[in-house]
Amino acid sequence: MTTQQERHLHLQVNRKLSHCLQLAQDYFQCEFPRPVVSYQLRGVKAGVAYLREWEISLNPVLLLENQQAFIDQVVPHELAHLVVYQLFGRVPPHGKEWKMVMTEVFGVPAETKHQFAVQSVQGKTYPYRCACQIHYLSIRRHNKVLREGVEYFCKQCKTRLRFEKVETGDTKFKES
Repeated sequence: MTTQQERHLHLQVNRKLSHCLQLAQDYFQCEFPRPVVSYQLRGVKAGVAYLREWEISLNPVLLLENQQAFIDQVVPHELAHLVVYQLFGRVPPHGKEWKMVMTEVFGVPAETKHQFAVQSVQGKTYPYRCACQIHYLSIRRHNKVLREGVEYFCKQCKTRLRFEKVETGDTKFKES
């Protein structure tokens, strides 16, 4: 990403943040401090809100790849976490308070997960099968299965995920 592209995207992020912050202040009739925004997040997460630090960390690769959709969805999503924390304290992260801020205050659908392509940021994955589909676990989760005996279950069919035997060149993986 060029410096000019970065500046332009950061400016757009800041405009969206200012707009949403003003909406929250008008709606709740109180002042919210402007959060610190960093662009250090890696992996498949688009954004993270650090509640105590009053900071939003954004994934610069996903921002570049999904510019307007990222700004329209992720910035309000993370700011909503901060607003909810300030107003209501510790509540479920995507609970009724967060949903209300997203829909009523920001006018944005209360989606808890992004739909951005993550191939460029995903890293190595391992195929696991349940009764209904194949899931791809990160190397961290795969190692937890191997080293710690952690089990993962499909949210759809509720069956345990089992490592899918794969042959890639000379490397052979065995089912666990």
